[in-house]
Amino acid sequence: MYSGYKYLMGCGHLCADFYQGVLSSILPFLIAAHNFDYATAATLVMVSNIVGSVIQPVFGHIADKKEMPWSMAAGLLLAGGGMVVIGLIESFAGLCIAVMISGIGVALFHPMGALITNRSADKDHQAASMSVFSFGGTVGFTLGPIAATAAISLWGLKGTLILILPAVIEVVFLIMKNRGIAELCSMKAEELPSAPAIGNEPAADDWRGFFVLCSVIFGRSIVFYAFNTFVALYWIESLGQTEVIGNTALTIFYATNALSTLAGGSLADRYGHKRIILISCIAIAPFVFLVPAVAHPVLSVLMLVPVGLGLGFCHSPLVTSGQNLLPNHQGLASGVTLGLSVSIGGIFAPLLGMVGNMFGLGATFIVTGIIATATLAAALFIPDKK
Repeated sequence: MYSGYKYLMGCGHLCADFYQGVLSSILPFLIAAHNFDYATAATLVMVSNIVGSVIQPVFGHIADKKEMPWSMAAGLLLAGGGMVVIGLIESFAGLCIAVMISGIGVALFHPMGALITNRSADKDHQAASMSVFSFGGTVGFTLGPIAATAAISLWGLKGTLILILPAVIEVVFLIMKNRGIAELCSMKAEELPSAPAIGNEPAADDWRGFFVLCSVIFGRSIVFYAFNTFVALYWIESLGQTEVIGNTALTIFYATNALSTLAGGSLADRYGHKRIILISCIAIAPFVFLVPAVAHPVLSVLMLVPVGLGLGFCHSPLVTSGQNLLPNHQGLASGVTLGLSVSIGGIFAPLLGMVGNMFGLGATFIVTGIIATATLAAALFIPDKK
């Protein structure tokens, strides 16, 4: 009855992360229009990410206590509204307020969207449903820069107004399905499609296991942001390739990550969440070291493929495992696994950049490989929660 809701939530996730992708592509236009320096422009991204990521667990905790079916529509309107007015604002303070509003909107959508995705899935396909949700976010993050660049190229900075359309369309569908969403919010645990067999004792929260899982999620986030930030630069500055080749390498990494995100959930449902997480971490760690070790454009690209696959395969199982470890606080678990993971990776990226400044970008990947190895070690201790 509720199986189709994962696609509705996936489209909502696409819209939410669409606006996160829009911001990065608008920065060059803002720099040209307002004569910002790079640090000032980057502050806008930092404000959006930190505000959204830190507040997301708070919204998740509230979602566990109160039924909030309206929060997803409100979140998307805030995410879209805050972002699209950027083209009309002249002051830097106004721009900061706008991106804060957008970041809060994204944070408002994520916990409830992930919670409804989990609640609507049957017990044998929870990770597969979460992979649809995660894949939607990946697609949205990819489409945002394309749409923003096209709109601004056609109509100037005021063209950002047209970018409100994805949020409006998704909100219409959310309103149409509001009754079903409200039913899922109000259901008791034993009434959900994912409920265990009759006679099983109510599940207890495993906070210790959740903290272990978080260490793996944060390690994965650091590795992802390291590659997201430094792959193109490494190909250009260390391997002597053109900007086109550098961006092509980054596109290959994005593509393998996106496709494996969609497949990872189904594999986890079939073979077990912990097993897929472990296999993913085993695939990631050695190949991170090999990227700078081979020091050849083509061979290094080949090293990106298993890293991208591993990072994608484990994403949905990690989020779903967090919800399963905290069955009585699934909104909070969703907020932490989807929110703080963003801020942790973003915080470490500049630190890895400092390593690159001092010792070269090859050293950055070596440090990232050490972090990936520590993440693999932590994954061994994740509880095998059914």
